[in-house]
Amino acid sequence: MLSTTIKRATMQDADRLTRLVHSCAAYRGPYASIISGYRVTADYIARHRVFVAINETERLQGFYALLLEPPELDLAFVADDAQGRGVGRLLIEHMITQAKAAGLTEVRVVSHPPAEEFYPRLGAVRVGTVAPSPPKVDWERPELRFTIT
Repeated sequence: MLSTTIKRATMQDADRLTRLVHSCAAYRGPYASIISGYRVTADYIARHRVFVAINETERLQGFYALLLEPPELDLAFVADDAQGRGVGRLLIEHMITQAKAAGLTEVRVVSHPPAEEFYPRLGAVRVGTVAPSPPKVDWERPELRFTIT
């Protein structure tokens, strides 16, 4: 297995992050509308703490975006072929370290329903449900929180 490194995304990563979002199987079928037309832009990367997981060959394995105001894990994606290999855990552990360094005491997560069970395994607690917001999101989403200590 190739090793994975986490590093800060650059504005040049925008297109490959967008491609990863659109390639994820978890967003096909009934969940496709939420990413329809979505783009990770260079401006978004410049404004937020976006980190990528890459392997030794520089292949993108996943990424996340941490917003500081208000504190939220805005995006978290792992490539389909990298799932189940610890990449998601590595990204979330890195996010928690970044949140702590920024002085945050908690980080909100509005989870994609198929990913809901992932976050509690890493310490998040479900605190509620976010109502649908049609037309893009016609389903409830779990709301969780990481407490940063």
